[in-house]
Amino acid sequence: MNIKEIKEDKKQYLDLLLLADEQEDMIDRYLDKGMMYVLEDNGIKAECVVLDVGGGVLEIKNLATDPQFQGKGYGKALIEFIVKKYQGEYSILQVGTGDSPSTIPFYEKCGFVRSHIVENFFLDNYDHPIYDGDVQLIDMVYLRKYI
Repeated sequence: MNIKEIKEDKKQYLDLLLLADEQEDMIDRYLDKGMMYVLEDNGIKAECVVLDVGGGVLEIKNLATDPQFQGKGYGKALIEFIVKKYQGEYSILQVGTGDSPSTIPFYEKCGFVRSHIVENFFLDNYDHPIYDGDVQLIDMVYLRKYI
């Protein structure tokens, strides 16, 4: 398993990015400013984009694992890599996600705790309804982990 930083041609990973954020113009808001990492293990398995949002906070803007390799620890490995790499430089790692029965428990297992909610985020910022399975995402739930 190898994790490398991607500094150029980040859009070549658009298919993977769209798994975690399904509207391209939303990805465009953070992709160039963010630091991007891909995890390779006999091919690209997962990616992560993090962004300095100020105040000692580093935010995960996109974390996606190829669906056929989900549940194999790749997402968790990327989070552990980010924590190790940025410990001492940032005090908080946070992530905003939909109130989803699949993503919230994942982040909680990785040591994140609920911080705050941005009401109607998905209704106000996306041009179509966003679903995770049968659940329509309305509010953005922020989770934080001290690093």
